[in-house]
Amino acid sequence: MSRLFTSESVTEGHPDKICDQISDAVLDAVLEQDKYGRVACETVVNTGLVLLVGEISTKAYVDIPKIVRKTIAEIGYTGSKFGFDASTCAVITSIDEQSSDIAQGVNRSLEAKRGEEDDIEAIGAGDQGMVFGFATNETPEYMPLPISLAHKLSRRLAYVRKKGIIPYLGPDGKTLVTVKYEGEKPVSVDTVLVSSQHEENIGHDQIEKDIIDKVIKEVLPKKFIDNNTKYLVNPTGRFVKGGPEADSGLTGRKIIVDTYGGFGKHGGGAFSGKDPTKVDRSGAYAARWIAKNLVAAGTADKIEVEIAYAIGVARPVSVSVDTFGTGKVSDEKIVNIVNKIFDLRPAAIIRDLDLRRPIYRKTAAYGHFGRTDVEFPWEKLDKVSEIKEELNKVFVYS
Repeated sequence: MSRLFTSESVTEGHPDKICDQISDAVLDAVLEQDKYGRVACETVVNTGLVLLVGEISTKAYVDIPKIVRKTIAEIGYTGSKFGFDASTCAVITSIDEQSSDIAQGVNRSLEAKRGEEDDIEAIGAGDQGMVFGFATNETPEYMPLPISLAHKLSRRLAYVRKKGIIPYLGPDGKTLVTVKYEGEKPVSVDTVLVSSQHEENIGHDQIEKDIIDKVIKEVLPKKFIDNNTKYLVNPTGRFVKGGPEADSGLTGRKIIVDTYGGFGKHGGGAFSGKDPTKVDRSGAYAARWIAKNLVAAGTADKIEVEIAYAIGVARPVSVSVDTFGTGKVSDEKIVNIVNKIFDLRPAAIIRDLDLRRPIYRKTAAYGHFGRTDVEFPWEKLDKVSEIKEELNKVFVYS
């Protein structure tokens, strides 16, 4: 049985992604000076305006307006041509310290207060909630094909703009890829949509030709293109006004773009602007780390991992997996393997993935998972041999 599935990506100049990058640039600046800094920073952009709100508790001093302007300039908004200018936009901040009620649970977990914790840094989860990780063997990066291709198209859009290959493009853009599946196997790309901001005097025919030739055909694998593949480029016919001039932006509003393109579930918590004591972020990274290693070890063709936390408590409330019927052993036995190999207390995740360092700005555009252009610790396949050993034990004693 055939079916279609669609995922989207956006470029670094999209209003929401501007906000994600600013929030994570502030986080990186804090962690560079104070690895134990607590950050929950959200950004809003609109025409000529950047507003930062949230809670930051740190010994560091960071020049937030300078960080904001530098980030916006690096994205490409350096003049009035595209309606937003790093040097002239207003920057307003409204930042408080982390709530003492929250801090007392993060600083010392419930288990530590009871004397149950071992020598690992005894912090509790920074909030309640559930997180999901997903992996599939349909691509080399263990990601669903639709979101993998959508991100590669978005990165290519930024590349051809910045390198002057298509010099008239603006920073704002979106991509969308629809893949045809036969059963669980991707067989072809049905539709590709690319929308990119551009200078006013460029005709649609030229934009369409350049993007098809220099973006789409440079990214899509030929084996997935057939005579039925459809290309849509700037389907409204015009995309001159873009970025914050055209639409407000907000940190955390592209959580499906950030993760699996709708293929896996999402717990609802955004990533950007949050230090790793927030399990919305570190827990989701751990769940992806687990899922990717499980699939690479051959436990299943695809797998979804859920971890749930209570605020102020170190150990997860629950861990579960769903192999969608592709598991080589039962889901229950896979959970047992996960619990034996992975320590999912927040401090252990931070330690094992080395999360108290300024690596987060790079995550804030083109996805947090399955990246081939940068290296993230939650993408490493360092637990495959351990998982295989445990899997073999299951087969022996079954």
